[in-house]
Amino acid sequence: MERFASGWKRHYYGKGDVIVYRLRRDGRGPSDQSPVFGANVMMLVYGDAFWPTYTTGDNTGLIATDSMKNFIQRETMNFLASDLEGYCRFLADTFASTYPQVEGVQVSAEEIPYGAFGGGAAFTPAGPERATARVERTPNGVVEARSGLRGFKLLRLGGSAFHGFVRDQYTTLPDLMNRPLHMWLDLEWGYTDVDAAFNHGRVVSRVRDLVRGLFESFESGSIQQLIHRIGTNVLDDNPSIVQVDLEANNRTWDTIAERGAELGVYTDARPPYGCLGLSLRR
Repeated sequence: MERFASGWKRHYYGKGDVIVYRLRRDGRGPSDQSPVFGANVMMLVYGDAFWPTYTTGDNTGLIATDSMKNFIQRETMNFLASDLEGYCRFLADTFASTYPQVEGVQVSAEEIPYGAFGGGAAFTPAGPERATARVERTPNGVVEARSGLRGFKLLRLGGSAFHGFVRDQYTTLPDLMNRPLHMWLDLEWGYTDVDAAFNHGRVVSRVRDLVRGLFESFESGSIQQLIHRIGTNVLDDNPSIVQVDLEANNRTWDTIAERGAELGVYTDARPPYGCLGLSLRR
């Protein structure tokens, strides 16, 4: 079930997995924008005008979800920036002004990243992490704006430890003093006020660099300690962020053979994985 910052909803509906790519085929545009803008969008709407569809099958005021899909894809031509927060707000504002029976609309988007190579006219899928955004709009304006980065897959060759934990009849894991760490990470954050979310992607870029830099440099005694350090630094370095939520998966590879701390052969971890969550506020 979806959640809305404006409160509990008796009903909502919309369209998900709406894929759209906007290409500046001549390569022109602001120097800080890629010619390729790709997103996977979900739009959800609510309002009393849609209740008869549930109770009597009367679709008089209903906007077909196929029309929502067409709206998202066609209106992307009129969005000239490249930040997901601004894109979600643009779609929400434009949809609400087009259909007055809509009492509220929530738009979320996930980046489909492409990076340039060669002379800049050719691109290849980038990532694996992708920026995310979610904006909810009511007649009172934007009531929620959140950003995130989802899908980090991070490998560190050493400098990660895990030891001193509870040992009993269920324990088989040895103390690990210098393991190669393979970790997946998702982050999402909210802002001190909704206006701060619309920063042309600068905060997302800073958080992406911070995650990579800390993962490379920080020697940790646990993944919990590592994500705590990332979360506290996100708050310290970005005064516009009021809360950050992190979830890490321990996907450390199973050891096949090691030659001291110099050389090892590994394979993908078995399906059970450790899941670690953390939420920090100012």
